[in-house]
Amino acid sequence: MRTLRRFWPLLPILALLAGASALGLRDELDWGRLAARQAGLQALIENHPSAMALGFVALYAGCVAVSFPGAVVLTVSSGLLFGPILGSALTVTGATAGSVIIFLAARGALAPMLARQVGTRLDWFRDGLARNAFSYILACRLIPVIPFWLINLAPALLGARLAPFALATFLGIIPASLVYASLGAGLGTILAAGGQPDLTLILSPPILLPLLGLAALALVPAIWKARRRPG
Repeated sequence: MRTLRRFWPLLPILALLAGASALGLRDELDWGRLAARQAGLQALIENHPSAMALGFVALYAGCVAVSFPGAVVLTVSSGLLFGPILGSALTVTGATAGSVIIFLAARGALAPMLARQVGTRLDWFRDGLARNAFSYILACRLIPVIPFWLINLAPALLGARLAPFALATFLGIIPASLVYASLGAGLGTILAAGGQPDLTLILSPPILLPLLGLAALALVPAIWKARRRPG
């Protein structure tokens, strides 16, 4: 019974995943479907802007919480449907909320089991994460090649606190969200021509190198603390 109670935080995640599968969400998050429904979605946004914005945030949070593929499509489409500034703001809000949901679920259900399995072997890493969680998580969020789901789970399983995790997530995903939402702002013409956006844009040197520079700056406080520690 105690084991079952430990895993109850995962039940909402499993319910969201089952609902997404039942609704065929994987097929819906497709460029062709977006092109076909663009006009209808934009009409809904014009008539019900607040409700559609809240619905977008909830959809994005749910996708992130269950690590559902297609979040990039949602990020780009946010710029198409809401504009680059509002679209990126909605994306950041939804992604942060979803990350917090899976963080709390993993910390409550899986972290104790991992702690028993590894014993004291990861204590050095836990200690470092406890001292510099914000810097480490922020740096990882700024590097677009690190899987988003991994940065949601690893800090939770290694004992990071919620506040630095949530703040680092919120700040760290702003640059990439702005890039993708700005790409989406000009997506209508591409979709109308039957094309797809070039998602590798974020890996181009003019964008990737500044992100890596920001990630390096985020690590400066952790490096400074390590150098000041005795022995």
